Amino acid sequence: MNTPAPHASIELTREAFLERADHTLLAPGTTPAELEQFLIAARALGVGQVCISPTLLEDAIGPLRSSPVRIVTVVGFPSGVHTAEVKAAEAVQAAADGAWEIDMVVNRGLIRSDDWRGVEAEIRAVREAIPERVLKVILETAALSDAQIVACCRAAEAAGADFVKTSTGFDPAGGATVHAVRIMAETVGGRLGVKASGGIRTAAAVRDMWAAGATRFGISGTAGILDTWGTAGAARSGSEEVY
Repeated sequence: MNTPAPHASIELTREAFLERADHTLLAPGTTPAELEQFLIAARALGVGQVCISPTLLEDAIGPLRSSPVRIVTVVGFPSGVHTAEVKAAEAVQAAADGAWEIDMVVNRGLIRSDDWRGVEAEIRAVREAIPERVLKVILETAALSDAQIVACCRAAEAAGADFVKTSTGFDPAGGATVHAVRIMAETVGGRLGVKASGGIRTAAAVRDMWAAGATRFGISGTAGILDTWGTAGAARSGSEEVY
């Protein structure tokens, strides 16, 4: 399939990118002072979301109380080897602590075993635990075959997820690629969002992901991307580059 993304011909403006940016801080060992500075920067940048570790949620609520910024967190992170019950419990706790969006990591052992019922079941367990929250499913696409990416996307859709997401950003296999984003977008056909995450560092890379079908971006270097925004159109990245 080579079907263009529905929005591929629409220019991604700076403002539209910020609205779709999940400004991310998932580094282990983050201190309250580092979180405070991160949140100050997030508000100054004007991002739509921040993605932070579950243990940081309570400290983020106050600083963001009067802000339109939505809070995203992760469960089963970064390995995905937690049981479905634990992931569901993590999601419930995260929602209670103020997260509106939950990014869960799929158990790759189920994927490698072609246990698609198992993949769907664990996603559904989290979905049913947080029915009023946005659920994104992290596939770790750099470690998967194209067929596995397609099957994971189908399982996520069947289980009621809202988004599929490329990567945790912590796996040695790599992060987001245009190729993977395109496969995901073609598979979900606009019925789910597609979050490109993992190693995206330039505005040119963001625009390539957008053209391939990404509708949300997991970004830690948001300020650096904005610094390159005006030159992104002139310096295109390779279509199969790993970002």
